Amino acid sequence: MPFIRRLLIANRGEIAVRIARTAHTMGIDTVAVYADPDTDSPHVAAADQAVRLPGETAADTYLRADLLIEAARSTGADAVHPGYGFLSENADFARRVEAAGLVFVGPAAQTIAAMGDKLAAKELLGAAGVPVLPGGIVREDGDARELAARIGFPLLVKAAFGGGGRGMRVVREPGALAEAVAGARREAGAAFGDDTVFLERLVERPRHVEVQIFGDTHGTVLALFERDCSIQRRHQKLIEESPSPAVDPALRARLCAAAVTAGRAIGYVGAGTVEFVLDRAGAFHLLEVNTRLQVEHPVTELTTGLDLVRLQLLVAQGHPLPAEPVAAGHAIEARLYAEDPGRGYAPSVGTLHRFELAERDGIRVDAGVAEGSRIGPHYDALLAKVIAYAPTRDEACRKLAHALARARLHGVRTNRDLLVGILRSPEFTAGDADTGFLDRHPPAELCAPDPAAAAIHAAAAALAGQAERRAAARVLGGIPSGWRNVRSADQQVTYAHDTDGRTVVTYRLPDQVAIDGKPLPGLVVHAAHADRVDLTADGVRRTVSVHRVGDTIHLDSPLGASELTELPRLPEPAEPVREPVGSLSAAMPGTVVRVAVEEGQHVVAGQLVLAVEAMKMEHEVLAPHAGVVGRLTVRPGEPVDAGTVLAIVAPDADAETHAEAAR
Repeated sequence: MPFIRRLLIANRGEIAVRIARTAHTMGIDTVAVYADPDTDSPHVAAADQAVRLPGETAADTYLRADLLIEAARSTGADAVHPGYGFLSENADFARRVEAAGLVFVGPAAQTIAAMGDKLAAKELLGAAGVPVLPGGIVREDGDARELAARIGFPLLVKAAFGGGGRGMRVVREPGALAEAVAGARREAGAAFGDDTVFLERLVERPRHVEVQIFGDTHGTVLALFERDCSIQRRHQKLIEESPSPAVDPALRARLCAAAVTAGRAIGYVGAGTVEFVLDRAGAFHLLEVNTRLQVEHPVTELTTGLDLVRLQLLVAQGHPLPAEPVAAGHAIEARLYAEDPGRGYAPSVGTLHRFELAERDGIRVDAGVAEGSRIGPHYDALLAKVIAYAPTRDEACRKLAHALARARLHGVRTNRDLLVGILRSPEFTAGDADTGFLDRHPPAELCAPDPAAAAIHAAAAALAGQAERRAAARVLGGIPSGWRNVRSADQQVTYAHDTDGRTVVTYRLPDQVAIDGKPLPGLVVHAAHADRVDLTADGVRRTVSVHRVGDTIHLDSPLGASELTELPRLPEPAEPVREPVGSLSAAMPGTVVRVAVEEGQHVVAGQLVLAVEAMKMEHEVLAPHAGVVGRLTVRPGEPVDAGTVLAIVAPDADAETHAEAAR
């Protein structure tokens, strides 16, 4: 039986912190690895030692098996935990770890290889009696057309050696197939180091239900019950829960039996997940087997009372699994991402100036960031996982929504408001959501702010600013702000906000405030400080938290969160920067991975112009109108900053006709 004394964690972010925490409780020393952008990451501080991986991109750092194994050797580690993502499902990495005389905390390399070939895995498990969907691997371009004709539309293009929604495209008609295959290949190659893809029949509006399995070296395979992961955007999970509201005891028994059958068919050892699509009639079919710990494993831990990382480390040392597990209560996890749902889930980069999301009774936070963390474009946009546990589903929903709504998250855009909107939506609380939920309920609906928030937060920003200036005054600090012997104009401040609009606040203390010329009704200012304003408006008393960073003011209250930028009272005159009509700019830093047009080419509105990869996802840049490509300023492989002009599509009334003729 191997004995693990020192563990190298071949990952980053929240999962690296999570693994280190359990390893330390077991008396195991830990070694972190970090790329240059992660120099000050919490996962580095969470480990006993750390080794730098020179470089910035995943391909140069966390996907370099040679560097990871050398880091283990140089620090005296005797085992490697791959976490999830990166090389966690790379059979060659597992072989090289074992060949180096190290323990790989995961299934055997041959198991990873067998399940990594998604199509071969389905054939193998289908033969063992697990229900599967028809599909086929794309080896050449002609294969895709032939396979699609056999499978039928709609269908999915999926990465054969990865997961997490990367390298996945929905195709509803033959004309979109070639581009979907090409795009999925690029994304899969960048994320997993292998661009092989396959086609599979698409089940419309299913539920995504998976079963956590665990195997040991003594032949035992257990099912640790199901998780429902139906709330997804871009085929990536946002909210997961256990148990599934759609699964009754009889269906649970069938799902768990199928998952155990799959595990036994491949002699599974370690933590794994058998994923299924579940239709409205209760029929389920295999999606894939993930040979690693899942992002959403905490919901299983909270409902079973087990520590899955501890079980992984025990099984890797040859220990048997405990007795059959028992589940109780309900757990729900929300993934907090640095992204802007209102702008097509565009990743958000910047510095986290405030990150207050505290654990308390029934709330668990697995975070990979802290205040001051720099969120860059190089890796996944996940900031933290917030998990609620309660005796009932309704209570868990309310707890999680409340914890997220009260969090203070300043410096980057997040999907917090979207998560709260989902958790409080009637369809989700009724347990009726499926994978098409966000298609039916767009972010604009779920993230709609409280109508009172804009005015009250703007007033609070102005009052806090006044209080801050009074507190800093060196002369006559006790005189009220704006006081004059002869009464003159009220004080005024102008704010820009994220809707590209402006709000003008005029005020005269103690309690006269107008927003864009409209007085705030029933205003009583109880207290105003630089960081907090206590006021009553329209008969309701609220406290607004205020956090200023430069000219940006972050405001949090029971009405929600706002971000305002104070504009200078006397701006310096400057010539406005005018980009040419039809300019297409990068929404975030990234790398150009494809240019789909040429200069002088006619395009139609919505046509793909180019694609930029950021935070491990490919983001398409589309023509905003019919026109002619006047200029291309970038090439594939070129890094770009946010705001960089990528191309110019000059409007042309006849362009659509020319483009159609060219096709």
